[in-house]
Amino acid sequence: MSHLNGTGLFGFATLKRVKLYDIDPGPDSPEVVRAIIEIPKNSANKYEYDGNLGVFRLDRALYSPMHYPGDYGFIPGTLAEDGDPLDIIIMVDQPSFTGCLMEARPVGLLHMVDQKENDQKILAVPNRNPRFDSIHTVDQVFPHVRTEIEYFFSIYKELQGVKTQMKGWSGPRDARRVITESRRAYLDRHGAAAETIASEVNTAPE
Repeated sequence: MSHLNGTGLFGFATLKRVKLYDIDPGPDSPEVVRAIIEIPKNSANKYEYDGNLGVFRLDRALYSPMHYPGDYGFIPGTLAEDGDPLDIIIMVDQPSFTGCLMEARPVGLLHMVDQKENDQKILAVPNRNPRFDSIHTVDQVFPHVRTEIEYFFSIYKELQGVKTQMKGWSGPRDARRVITESRRAYLDRHGAAAETIASEVNTAPE
C-alpha cells in the first residue's frame, strides 16, 4: 500500500505511505466491502489503527472478562456519523489477525447508542468462505449468535462506567444504505483527493 516517491539516502526509493482509512471500500461496494481488521475474534484486547503513525496500537484491554465475538474493524473510505470509519463485525469460524484486509458481504446492521450518541455496526460474513455462503440476511444468522453479539456490545464497556444501549437489528438493505451514505460522506469531506488515492491504491503493482 506504499508507493515510490523519489529517491532517498544511498539511492534507495522512499515510500509514500497511504493511510488505511483512505483505501477504497471496494469495486463491488456496498454489496461486498473491504474491511480492515483491528481486533481478531476471541481477543480481549482492543487494538486500533493509528492513522497518524500508520501502525496498529493497543488501545486498552477490555475491562470486562469478555472477548470479541467476531473479527472487528472498519470499512475504509467511509465516514460514519461519529466521524470515524464505519464499524464492521464479521462472523468467522477462525480469527484472522490485526491488519488483515478482508472482503465481506454485509447481511445486517446493529443499531445502538454509545455514550448517548447513535452508533451503527455492520454485521457481515466473509465473502470467500463456503461455510457462510447460505447467509444473506440477518434473519439467517442463528438467533443465539445475534443475541451474543448484542450482549457483548451492551456490557463490554460497563466496568469502564460507559453505558451502551441496543436498538435492534435491520437487514442488508439498511446496511448497504448506510455504507453508501458513509462513502458519500467520506468523499464530501476529502473531495477529489480521495478518488486519486483510491485509484493509486487499486492500480498499484503487487
